[in-house]
Amino acid sequence: MSVLRRLGARVPVMAAPMAGGPSTPALVAAVGEAGGVGALGGAYLTPAALEAACADVRARTSAPFAVNLFVPTPTPEVTPAALALATAELGPFHTRLGLAAPALPVRFEEEFGAQFEVVLRVRPALFTFTFGRLEERRVRALQAAGVLVAGTATNADEARQLAEDGVDAIVAQGAEAGGHRGGWTHGGEGALERTLQLVRAISAVTRVPVIASGGLMSADDVRAALAAGALDVACGTAFLLAREAGTSAPYRAALRAAARAGHAQTALTRAFSGRAARGLRNAFMDAVRSPLPYPAQNALTRPLRTAGAQAGDAGVLSLWAGEGAARVLEASAAEILAALTPAERPG
Repeated sequence: MSVLRRLGARVPVMAAPMAGGPSTPALVAAVGEAGGVGALGGAYLTPAALEAACADVRARTSAPFAVNLFVPTPTPEVTPAALALATAELGPFHTRLGLAAPALPVRFEEEFGAQFEVVLRVRPALFTFTFGRLEERRVRALQAAGVLVAGTATNADEARQLAEDGVDAIVAQGAEAGGHRGGWTHGGEGALERTLQLVRAISAVTRVPVIASGGLMSADDVRAALAAGALDVACGTAFLLAREAGTSAPYRAALRAAARAGHAQTALTRAFSGRAARGLRNAFMDAVRSPLPYPAQNALTRPLRTAGAQAGDAGVLSLWAGEGAARVLEASAAEILAALTPAERPG
């Protein structure tokens, strides 16, 4: 059975979690109020901030919502030579924005265990995760607390592993998707199968419900994903220009420009975080050729990205967006959800 239907959603569309700003409590609540399911991208939030964001959602709506976290990555070894190369590439951008020389912080990312404990306390209707497998004991703990669980797969093998772990649903992330690649095979970042092809491949190897993700920007796209075997869909890029989204002003301007041009040039890059992610191509992507491994590079570039957003400089921002970014709508979350909803489910 459809996971979103189990949650009481009226439409088979989830607003995908977009960590780092776009997925605000206001956006999550607005999507829920309109009949879908909103998702908080909580990976970069401190445990206290994550708990506060969940409380904010609940203050705005009684609709079910989801929380997403990144499965922790082993701390990478950063050699002095690698750090020197990475900081040299960032130096001119720091100078341009009047920042001190780039330097690695002591801690690269938030502590997953503490974030996970918040999720267990808050008990969102759905918990999704990416970048790997969640220990079975944690899957069981969530389910015992009444929380449905969905993992992210980029190929059929990853989907089989998630099914073995007992997840309630599998998010099939196609090559068209914006943001970080969520897989862990094929060199640690999964594969690049197109969304509909991936949905069919996963549906052929497991009976776990599939949530399609990647390049879904219209009701016709959603209908095609459901016809391919998905029971629900997750749309991220489609909501980036929602009025309730936390997308920064320069990020919005870049998306508007792509929409006016009728074409969005996206690329996969490791420049910002050290892990492959799809976004609108910009100067930083083209300049960085020696990023540190994830999450070290993500921590190294964070001050630059923060300053770039404040200065309105889209050239240094991680403008995560999928291949369909030129079709993005600027409207309320409810209006965008309506534009994504097929008149009826296929079959």
